[in-house]
Amino acid sequence: MFEVYITKAAKYLPNEAVSNDEMENYLGLINDTASKARRIILRNNKIATRYYAVDKNGNSTHNNTELTRNAVVQLFDDNFTPQDLEVLSCGTSSPDVLAPSHAAMVHGLLKNKSVELNSSSGICCSGMNALKFGYLSVKSGNSKNAICTGSEKVSTWLAAQKYSHEIINLKSLEEQPIIAFKKDFLRWMLSDGAGAFLLENKPREGAVSLKIEWMESYSYAYELETCMYAGGDKLANGEIKPWSDFTPEQWLNESVFAVKQDVKLLDEFILPKGVESMSHAMTKNNITAEQVDYFLPHVSSNFFVEGLKNGLNEKGIVLTDEKWFMNLLRVGNVGSASIYIALEELLYSGKLKKGDRILLSVPESGRFSFAYAYLTVC
Repeated sequence: MFEVYITKAAKYLPNEAVSNDEMENYLGLINDTASKARRIILRNNKIATRYYAVDKNGNSTHNNTELTRNAVVQLFDDNFTPQDLEVLSCGTSSPDVLAPSHAAMVHGLLKNKSVELNSSSGICCSGMNALKFGYLSVKSGNSKNAICTGSEKVSTWLAAQKYSHEIINLKSLEEQPIIAFKKDFLRWMLSDGAGAFLLENKPREGAVSLKIEWMESYSYAYELETCMYAGGDKLANGEIKPWSDFTPEQWLNESVFAVKQDVKLLDEFILPKGVESMSHAMTKNNITAEQVDYFLPHVSSNFFVEGLKNGLNEKGIVLTDEKWFMNLLRVGNVGSASIYIALEELLYSGKLKKGDRILLSVPESGRFSFAYAYLTVC
């Protein structure tokens, strides 16, 4: 078994940062009416700017494949060229097409040589799943290197015309912000972008590298219903009816392809299961909060931060505020790419010193999955 290092990281955020007041210029107005929930939701999630791969007319400037390629090519240099790449592992929840796979589409733009491909589907954890595939490939000796990515292109999914045939229920929003999370919440939180890591079996000389000590993943799908979904609708019995069982008329009239959340499940389980799984991961690998210098939690909204802190504290995992590293307020929630973009920022911030330990935490409300990685600065 070989050691595995993140030797380089890159991100690609399309176009210019979009402020809160500009958002509806890009996403449009549902039923030609300004959202009554937007300001309330933004007040809760605290996001100030985000990025869209569309212009103000709603026309795409990049697709997901192009966003990913634009992050990947930044990893190439004189020491590691496109011809050196052995594995390309890509995760996303918003592929451009149902088939071929996202990784195959990205490889098609790279035009380098034959490589092993892996595409990880899902929601936020798809980026971590892509990373784990590359990690295990290099660790096992199957390959000497891998490029792993997380990327999202959701702005066109959130365009107003996708919802214009449906009335959004935002009753009691002021008293219960969780109510707005089903659909309108997502319009004012999700954003576009891509991140990429280069994994190698030895650290880079003269540069900061991050050794991957371990990765852990947990799923609670065996006991919990679907919470976040797209391409279907939830029935009264909790089952998901797939898009292929709807008529084309229903696809539009019932916003079948819109991203949705079961807000009651989200409120009840996202934090407790996150705390439970993180506690398991740390106990299994025999680390404590004192052995974490930087904690990078992917959170969908600042709304959840205090609850997560309190839940971890109750479990005896006390991570003081100076250990938390987040960029949600500046780049928004980029789904599977968020953890890549956050770690890239920390890696090149000048803050890291040899021996520092970093804990990555990524939840996914799809059917409640959680992924973790523990890194050491070399």
